[in-house]
Amino acid sequence: MSTLTIRLPDDKHERLKALAKSNSISINKLMDELATVALANYDARVRFETRAARGKPERALALLDKLDRAG
Repeated sequence: MSTLTIRLPDDKHERLKALAKSNSISINKLMDELATVALANYDARVRFETRAARGKPERALALLDKLDRAG
């Protein structure tokens, strides 16, 4: 496990402490959960961009048209 030191404005630190307390977790656990969400969002974006680069715009538009007709 690694240690990460970050500098935050005091007011932001106090708000994060309040958020952690309201969720009955430590600030360490809160930061771990926030990092997990950030990484999941990043992974989703990378997957989307990778698939979009391989995709065929004509095919995608045809599928959207098909969905519009069905809905």
